[in-house]
Amino acid sequence: MSRLMDVYETKISPDHQLFGLVDAGVDRDFPDPDDTKWLLSMPGMVYLQVPSQVFYTALRLESWSATPPDGSIEWSGQEEVEVGLPTGELAVETIDGGLANIPLVLPSPGQYRMRWKWVFNREHAPFFSPVRGVGDIRIPSGHEGDLNESQQFCLVQIWRVGRGIRR
Repeated sequence: MSRLMDVYETKISPDHQLFGLVDAGVDRDFPDPDDTKWLLSMPGMVYLQVPSQVFYTALRLESWSATPPDGSIEWSGQEEVEVGLPTGELAVETIDGGLANIPLVLPSPGQYRMRWKWVFNREHAPFFSPVRGVGDIRIPSGHEGDLNESQQFCLVQIWRVGRGIRR
């Protein structure tokens, strides 16, 4: 049974249609945009591409002891990725804003799974996807309180999946 271990919430301003979670101990290099996927992953870092209409994202990070429940609420998008975190100390990164350390507690360095879910604020619609072939972006209801005047709300759930770090 999984349990929620820690939560961190912040508001960020994506730059160049991108923001990411980065392990503080890796050499950073921004990924090249890929118009076939929302999430861009490299060792020690994961970035989300966002529509150009997103100026502010309300971000909630959750650290879990094991795979968290998926929930039944609808989202505009959802993807999962596995990533090695060599120090287990995370920062939020934007191209123009640089790194901002976050106090989210992870159990230890190692291999993690991240589930990214996002939704857009219908009051700021329409949104145009950076991902080729997506078409119209669905904007389900039920997230109004999470958006808090932002154009996007993003939930990232993180849990440990292995002992070592794959390189």
